[in-house]
Amino acid sequence: MMFDWEEKPELNITPLVDVMLVLLAILMVATPAIVYQEDINLPQGSKTKAYKKQKSINLKITAKREIFIGKQRFTFKNFADSFILYANTIDRKTPIYISADKALSYGDVMYVLKTIKEAGFSKVSLITNG
Repeated sequence: MMFDWEEKPELNITPLVDVMLVLLAILMVATPAIVYQEDINLPQGSKTKAYKKQKSINLKITAKREIFIGKQRFTFKNFADSFILYANTIDRKTPIYISADKALSYGDVMYVLKTIKEAGFSKVSLITNG
């Protein structure tokens, strides 16, 4: 039997590619199901400082355009001047939460928000039912 030394062997890699694709598919399906859990020892916090709840102001605007801060009532027309006088007794860093009736127009709520911002308050939020 004679060998042809110049003949190059043919490599059939199709079965190898098929096996690798099946292994890749198995890996992709199994990886999201693997859950890693590591126990973490958290440091102890300082127990000398107690959390101090910050005072906040809840402002409510009714559908009749009446504005209430706590039990104090303001009219919509005079709100800007009245709030400036009311704000002189309050720290400007106090957060204010505005609850407005959904029947009010956008402009009415923005008027109140603008007045509060002009008084120097920066932490103002609108409250929703969501």
